[in-house]
Amino acid sequence: MPKVVSTSFGNRPILLTLLLLPALLLVPQLSSARLTSDELLEEPPIVHSFLGVGHANKAVIVGEDGTEKWRFEMPASDGWVLQNGNVLLALYPTDEFPGGGVVEVERETKKIVFQYKGQQKEISTVQPIAGDQFLVTELGPKPRAIVVQRSGEVVKTTALECQIANAHMQTRMLRLLPNGHYIAPHLLDFAVKEYNPETGKVVRVWMTDERGRDKRDWPFTAIRLENGNTVIGCTNGNRVIEIDSKGKTVWSLSNEDLEEKVISDACGVQRLPNGNTVVTSYHAGVGQVKLIEVTREKKVVWSYSGMSAGFHHFQILTTNGKPISNNSLR
Repeated sequence: MPKVVSTSFGNRPILLTLLLLPALLLVPQLSSARLTSDELLEEPPIVHSFLGVGHANKAVIVGEDGTEKWRFEMPASDGWVLQNGNVLLALYPTDEFPGGGVVEVERETKKIVFQYKGQQKEISTVQPIAGDQFLVTELGPKPRAIVVQRSGEVVKTTALECQIANAHMQTRMLRLLPNGHYIAPHLLDFAVKEYNPETGKVVRVWMTDERGRDKRDWPFTAIRLENGNTVIGCTNGNRVIEIDSKGKTVWSLSNEDLEEKVISDACGVQRLPNGNTVVTSYHAGVGQVKLIEVTREKKVVWSYSGMSAGFHHFQILTTNGKPISNNSLR
């Protein structure tokens, strides 16, 4: 039975009900458990939700529990979940989009609310930019970066300096930099180039063939960091490098740095706010690792092995329930 104890505070009687537990010594035991249990001291495991795009997987959103939450049945090479919840995609050529295309898809209804049809052989990338516009890369005889208004009008064109024999391998993941320039990885040229879109001139070049072109370190993704460094995914070289403003490699990641050789075609790359790096393995198959997150010390802290094919590119959306901020979404 509970024991009722009477006391007083400020001349007012207060009744304190004390439950007489049979073993009050449990309190120090619990304190001791907190000190010795590794489980209670460890942080929860990292989990992510993400948008993944590719030829085989089309466009999918995978939840933090690893299950598919959304799918759009068109093959895509680049994509974003926009701030309004819609999904923006660069599409591979299809019957409906023979030269590739760009679509903005209403997530709930899957209705296309914006579309642009490519004018050459292929569209490789798209990025939302200020003014309700889209930065789009068209591949073909005249590779170019264009700015497209929501009306479909092309308001700016910048010719790209790269080989024209293989349109598919001309460029990937072209992005707008904070200084207004474009950064473009040109695969078969083994070069990442920075363009001034107002003049069309190449203002800087970073080469990725220092190991020899037989290594096929084709640059696919190039991310400019706040400190001025650039992170580059080197596709068939199964390698990611970070170079400083002078072109010196200050950090790299390859299968030789990992316990298992899980990098197979390092296409998409994303540097997270915590400093970790997420890398795709586009050639991964059933049961194989499609995405890994590594620390600066090259420790794998998260991986995803679902679905039957790898992702061409991706966008990490949340980590342990918290949205990931993305400065590229203007």
